[in-house]
Amino acid sequence: MNSENGLHLVPDHRAESTVATLSGTLTSDNCAELRDGVLKVATDAPVSVIADIRDLRIDDTTLMTVFTAIAARIDDWPRIPFAVVTDHPDHVAWLATQAADRFVPSHTDVPAAERTRDRPPRRRALQLLAASPDASSVARAFASRVCEQWNVPDQAEDACLVVTELVENTIRHTTSRPRLRLELRPGTFIIAVADDDSHEAVLLEPPTEHGLGLRLVAQSTRAWGCRRSWAGGKVVWAVLVPRRSRYRNAGE
Repeated sequence: MNSENGLHLVPDHRAESTVATLSGTLTSDNCAELRDGVLKVATDAPVSVIADIRDLRIDDTTLMTVFTAIAARIDDWPRIPFAVVTDHPDHVAWLATQAADRFVPSHTDVPAAERTRDRPPRRRALQLLAASPDASSVARAFASRVCEQWNVPDQAEDACLVVTELVENTIRHTTSRPRLRLELRPGTFIIAVADDDSHEAVLLEPPTEHGLGLRLVAQSTRAWGCRRSWAGGKVVWAVLVPRRSRYRNAGE
């Protein structure tokens, strides 16, 4: 990302993290652009995301609220560890004062951030679907099978409902093959469907004759949203409502 406002972002996909190296000058005019750029990187980050701001000039440290905003959004989805790398004492001091609001870990270099990040146990299942009318039924069967394998049968009904709508949206509105991802983490069951179309998924009311509508997805989940990915396209995601028995015998 090379901004007309003097902001630059370069992603680096590493084995232990995805690093967003930021340079230039952070201003009130490009804060939103920085936020959206890092969130796009997080969309494609399977393990964790680190914002390296050692080469980013920040004259007004109050603008660093953008990193607490990023942390809050990543906590919704994709719920992966987020940290900032900086060796500027004023940056470190400002981040430390935000613990009561949204704690953002800071480290002096990328290896240190990778060594100390939390590694929450999780399971992941991926399925590439065909761009065909049968995709949603294949997705339902896949979701049911995964819920059985993970011993969370109480999530199967909601999971099947959500994957049906998200996959059917992809088939109806894009020419892409849907890429379905299921993830199980402590207290969280996530469903995400990626495609190559950058048009945002929007909630329509009333639902169309072709499906139950994203409104039903919104009613059946704790949170949902749509986010563009760094490589282009988008990911539509949903977090199912927690169930008490979700992690019964579902350890790694």
